[in-house]
Amino acid sequence: MKKTIIVFGSTTGNCEDFANRIARQLGVTDVKNIADMAVADFEGYDNLILGTSTWGAGDMQDDWYSGLEMLKKLDLTGKTVALFGCGESGNFPDTFCGGMSEIYNAVAGKGARLIGQVDASSYNYSDSASVVDGKFVGLAIDVDEGDDTTSGRIADWTAAIAPQL
Repeated sequence: MKKTIIVFGSTTGNCEDFANRIARQLGVTDVKNIADMAVADFEGYDNLILGTSTWGAGDMQDDWYSGLEMLKKLDLTGKTVALFGCGESGNFPDTFCGGMSEIYNAVAGKGARLIGQVDASSYNYSDSASVVDGKFVGLAIDVDEGDDTTSGRIADWTAAIAPQL
């Protein structure tokens, strides 16, 4: 595996927990909060795994707003990017994991190879800005689901993306 970093934005700790679980599955040791990063901190990584929680009407986690400004300054040509996001389908079925779409829009078209899209048909939600052509732009994690389902989704996703990293 090439040099990989997992970057998350988390307010309540859920997204941080998922970032660490993904890191354990992939054997990645560099896991950072976007709030603690600068543009230079992205240098030297071939793979970026970026995660956010979703707030309000499908917004990404607050620290990601400055994080997107950093991403816009990066040359992502030749890098591999995978996304993950968490949300609550029970309380927010119409904006489920929508925050991922903002990061997706910031990196799409910047030369990166985007991997890790997930079939949206196995989720219970009504709408999401993070669904393109029937797939989530990354791993959607529903904090309303039980841990067995979440663990299975993380294991399946990491197994699918690992050979591409």
